[in-house]
Amino acid sequence: MSLPSEKASELKQRIHNHLLKMDIHGKIRELIAETLGEDQGSGHRSLSEADVLRVLQRRGIIDDVMKDLHFTQAPLHHTDVVQVNRLKPPPKPTTHFGVFNPDVPLHMKTNVDPSRRYLHLQVLGGKAFLEHLQEPEPLPGQVCSTFKLYLHFHNQRFHSKPVPCACEPDLREGFLLEMHKDGLGDGSKMVDATDMLSICDPVHFVLIKTDTSGETTLVSSYFLDWRIVLSSPSGKTCFAVELMGVGSECKVPAGVLTVSLELYPPLSKHLNSDVISTQQSLERQRTAEKERLFLVYAKQWWREFLEIRPSHQSKLVKIFAQDENGVNRPVCSYVRVLRAGRLLESPRQAARFVSLLAHQRPPVVGGGAKQEQWCTLLAFLCRGKGDCEDHAALLCSLLLGFGLDAYMCVGTKAKGVSHAWVLTRGTDGTITFWESLTAHRYLHRAVDPDAPPLALQPKPSSPYRTVGCVFNHQSFLANCQPSDAVELCVFDFQNPSRWKAMSEEALKSVCAPASNTSLPPLPPLCAPSVDPAAASNQLELEMRYLVSEHRKDLDLATVWDDHLSYLLSSALSAYETERCTGVSCGNEEFQDAVRRAVPDGHTFKGFPIHFLHRNARRAFATCLRSPFCEEIVSCRGDHVRLAVRVRVFVYPENAFAVWLMFACKYRSVL
Repeated sequence: MSLPSEKASELKQRIHNHLLKMDIHGKIRELIAETLGEDQGSGHRSLSEADVLRVLQRRGIIDDVMKDLHFTQAPLHHTDVVQVNRLKPPPKPTTHFGVFNPDVPLHMKTNVDPSRRYLHLQVLGGKAFLEHLQEPEPLPGQVCSTFKLYLHFHNQRFHSKPVPCACEPDLREGFLLEMHKDGLGDGSKMVDATDMLSICDPVHFVLIKTDTSGETTLVSSYFLDWRIVLSSPSGKTCFAVELMGVGSECKVPAGVLTVSLELYPPLSKHLNSDVISTQQSLERQRTAEKERLFLVYAKQWWREFLEIRPSHQSKLVKIFAQDENGVNRPVCSYVRVLRAGRLLESPRQAARFVSLLAHQRPPVVGGGAKQEQWCTLLAFLCRGKGDCEDHAALLCSLLLGFGLDAYMCVGTKAKGVSHAWVLTRGTDGTITFWESLTAHRYLHRAVDPDAPPLALQPKPSSPYRTVGCVFNHQSFLANCQPSDAVELCVFDFQNPSRWKAMSEEALKSVCAPASNTSLPPLPPLCAPSVDPAAASNQLELEMRYLVSEHRKDLDLATVWDDHLSYLLSSALSAYETERCTGVSCGNEEFQDAVRRAVPDGHTFKGFPIHFLHRNARRAFATCLRSPFCEEIVSCRGDHVRLAVRVRVFVYPENAFAVWLMFACKYRSVL
């Protein structure tokens, strides 16, 4: 009979409580010990599950349990129908268990669909993280730097619990990865060994270090080919994974992780290791041949581009870029069509989300030129910060997902500094620039160099100076106009005299999804896990405490005006709405409410500020650097009332837009 979920939970709880009351576990232990003692003479050393059940039934324990369990059932009406559900249950979502206990069977840890196959990946600890060799053992409750491991496989993302940084970090975690084919309609079928051999997507590991101030550092990015487990007779294997550094340290080991892989349910027939190595070798050869042919084509295309005009040698035409592991990849492979589901509602909200990820250039040891590092999307999202190229690639991918004709641009801005941004073309030919670091938008109107001297020309509206090339996941175009100045540039991509395009077929051979095994798969965005209301309340309480302590040091009393604090909410909401949409609204209502809340003869002062983090002390120290804020916080006078309001807006990947506003009102004395 079908049973409502709440009734099923109640039934399970009653049975559980009754078994505890009867001490059923103790009785089973005594029974097993007694049975093993009786069988010692016959050399019998182990009991199967069937043996235990037979002994329990023979001793009458099962009958006692069922006799004491009483259930009442309401009589069925003539309209009620009892049905036995023989349909296959819907697929359960992939589950991540964070409690590591290798002694507990897999089916006891989480609910799994018996009709689907899973890969149970366990991280059994780390060692040889020599950079933390001298790291002292943290005391209980002490704040310390932590490691956090992130995983991505087949549209599934997981992360471990943070553990203290150490030479041998206690990274012990289990992850349940669902195995399925990409073909339409095959998602619910249990894949066999042959099907899994054709799944060439690796498990992407990203290790992030977070220091005591909350700053994140990318330690390693590693791609694990898990198919070695297919050759294990037991369906389980364990080995060490050497993690390498990133950027300029990509040849230096960062540490070692011990990893265990287990298939559930086990394969009835495993594959020969030679079959797996042959498949991997064929994939590598196929990928290497595609990359070689594309390199030959790119060299020929570049020679043709230089023959058009010798000055093209100095243009920023970026065909290849290095990722965090030092691997050269075509720039078109960094842009994909990325749909955010219901996490983002519009292109402008997507631009706001990308701008909330912090901007940081790749770290360089010593001086010299800028270190190039275009991060894979997972590494960028997990670290939560990156360079302008990372931001532009993510924004371009999201805008493509929203159906726009978007391209990533590479060029320069003021003082010749290299830069990347995004361009979209409207169906009416309008060109819009999107700055991924700020979410600002600029409408482009080209200057006509052949116009009469007295003709009115549009003024440059964007901060960009030159553009060398534009590209997305399908197209790559180099600027072959006489001048690469943005203000003179005409973005007519169909005109070969203005833009030289690469072959779409050549690009597709190395950049299309599943065309190249060396391309990292595109991870989905993660929904936020922070409650914005709770985060706002917590940060506001911390701010009130810091203001009170600061005024106490100045021998000033602090009296809060809760009503005025509440009124500041509408202003902070209007600020965030304006950042998202570019439209200012709600300011009139806020001003009217403040006028009503401030009596005649009183003065009101307010100071809003924006942050990308939730560290109260850092934010307060930054605020005090402003003389306007310091004047409000340290306000002296007659009938002084203070107010503070915090609004935390949470976006995907737990990207925060934190708005803070200090205010005061006091009686003016002439």
